[in-house]
Amino acid sequence: MKVSKRWAALLPLILVAGVGARAAVAGTTADSLLSQGKPALASSVEAAEFAADKAVDGSTSTRWASAEGSDPEWIRVDLGQQAAVHRVKLNWEAAYGKNYRIEVSNDGFAFTTIKTMSSQNGGTDDITGLTGQGRFVRLVGTARGTSYGYSLFELQVYGVTDSTGDTQAPTVPTGLASSAVTANSVGLSWTASGDNVGVSGYDILRNGAVVATSTTTSYTDTGLTPDTSYSYSVQARDLAGNVSAASTAITVKTSAGSGTGAFVLAAAGDIAQQCTASSSSCIHPKTAKIVDFIKPANILTMGDNQYDDAHLSDFQNYYDKSWGKFKSITKPTAGNHESYDDTPFKGYETYFGAAIAKPNGKRYYSWDKGNWHFVALDSNDFVSGGSPSAQMTWLKADLAATNKGCIATYYHHPRWSTGERGSIGDPALWKVMTDNKVDLVLNGHDHHYERFHPLNSSGAKDPGGTVEIIGGMAGASPYDLGPAESKTAKRLSTYGVLKLNMTDTSFTSTLLGLNNEVLDSSPTYTCHAKP
Repeated sequence: MKVSKRWAALLPLILVAGVGARAAVAGTTADSLLSQGKPALASSVEAAEFAADKAVDGSTSTRWASAEGSDPEWIRVDLGQQAAVHRVKLNWEAAYGKNYRIEVSNDGFAFTTIKTMSSQNGGTDDITGLTGQGRFVRLVGTARGTSYGYSLFELQVYGVTDSTGDTQAPTVPTGLASSAVTANSVGLSWTASGDNVGVSGYDILRNGAVVATSTTTSYTDTGLTPDTSYSYSVQARDLAGNVSAASTAITVKTSAGSGTGAFVLAAAGDIAQQCTASSSSCIHPKTAKIVDFIKPANILTMGDNQYDDAHLSDFQNYYDKSWGKFKSITKPTAGNHESYDDTPFKGYETYFGAAIAKPNGKRYYSWDKGNWHFVALDSNDFVSGGSPSAQMTWLKADLAATNKGCIATYYHHPRWSTGERGSIGDPALWKVMTDNKVDLVLNGHDHHYERFHPLNSSGAKDPGGTVEIIGGMAGASPYDLGPAESKTAKRLSTYGVLKLNMTDTSFTSTLLGLNNEVLDSSPTYTCHAKP
């Protein structure tokens, strides 16, 4: 929809942060505007000029607009510190939210609803009398008032910051222990700290210096020297910036051995929306910075590298401006969006070139590094309407021929997913993975992160099974999560990049968020004996 059409009729807009009814109890006189100029993020944007930050810039001549015709949609603002939220004021454009809810969160992931609104009619919604507590405020639109999207001139959050009054540090972490020690890595776990407001994360100290931050109570330290002793401790942080004392230190010695064959990879799918770093809500330039931080030997992409129709001009104008700097070390796969080009896959193949996109003349190929055999597949052949027979024949022969001790495959459509797109992958393809003792399968398509327990051919948990990880969170708008299932080890609706630490006999995976924080850290998985 063109801008002129928006003003002529109704126009899409998405909004995230709390909203409420027009009438309520008067807010406190001490309340101040907390949201203006703060970082904002949205589930989608109609175009780059309608980015999420336009809803918190203090101007009624700019706005945030969501993708058209879609429910639910959200917009989230980071207040920068803990606050008591008493009032949310929404200045809607013509495309308004009929039903929506206001949520708050301490960490930006787990949200609590503080107000639900229904049968609203647009204009200005000034919701007072709220009693929320958190750093993040999110407006979730569940029903549009028009056929377009959600469009918001301003989202204003009022309340009182309380970090100045919070000087209490979290309790000291206890129970620090090591596990899964290899020549190059040490797995760590500890007991959670307590805090009067909320723990935001943990600093991991190696030999007295902070080397990483984790939002969970586990971490795998990698890139270590064989047969070497390291001292580890952990300290907790809260949302007000208070830091606990360090835990009791432990000493861990890595295994003896050469450590040869160890290397680091970065992996993700669903990457470049049609936006650039000039928009603060554009994600793929931010995830490219995570790749820079990881400094991988190679990058694996799990399809949908470029949105929406993946023309060559789109690759050149968007993907190339962020992830394109890593093209020479990228080992890509194609997703369904690459097939939407006027000539299917032409933009993808032309941008990456034959040597990268089709090294053996096909969009599926294999390559080796260390003791690992990697197989890149074009899963478009395995979904409805595809012709998988030639690729399946090649795959079986390729897996039978490798003499490597560890195997990873990666492709777009997941066999297992609790996300919006679901478990749409080919069961026969998954059975080939489990029958051949493939150690790791990486997928995209669903726009979230999900790490599964090792699974057998029927999807049941099995220590001898294959680990699947969905990493469709490198830039595309997140999808909703469905009901949780016991086969899932960890899932998050977030943005980030997978860091994979590979050795000759094992691997670990770490999900890094937009600030390079650790959002998930897997155990060390040992490669299976091959049939």
